[in-house]
Amino acid sequence: MSPSSPHDVGALYLQHHSWVVAMLRRKLGNREQALDLAQDTFVKLLRSEMPPLLREPRAYLGTIASRLCLQHFRRQALERAYLQSLAQLEPQHQPSEETRVLVLEALDAVGQVLDGLANRVREVFLLSQLDGLTYPQIAERLGLTVNVVQKAMLKAYRHCYAAVHGE
Repeated sequence: MSPSSPHDVGALYLQHHSWVVAMLRRKLGNREQALDLAQDTFVKLLRSEMPPLLREPRAYLGTIASRLCLQHFRRQALERAYLQSLAQLEPQHQPSEETRVLVLEALDAVGQVLDGLANRVREVFLLSQLDGLTYPQIAERLGLTVNVVQKAMLKAYRHCYAAVHGE
């Protein structure tokens, strides 16, 4: 399938753009951010496979816009946490502005990959990779069997591999 037809997206834009902006403005409390995310919504639609017939275009657009809004909030929270951690550093150890942007983009990409995991799989993966727990320790902590932990890790590794290598 090819990306959505510009004509179809153009028609949706004309009919529903103001509604998408209003919905996002309620969520964000900021008209400019709402306008930006509304544009991103339609750009995403242009680049995606749109179903041949949209029975509920507002529900479809609302889902895309809401996901973009959640990504926006996650990125803001990530940026705040990163800036707070940087505030703890001595001035001579502060990264350049370019490095800050690159780190934030990398953290955002990792966050998006992790968001694609089921809750339990993500929890198992983070306990292993960030906390350094062994599979038996994770199993004990979460009340699972080691076999379930192994399967969760396999799912997580496959998901991460597919996200990195596009498979």
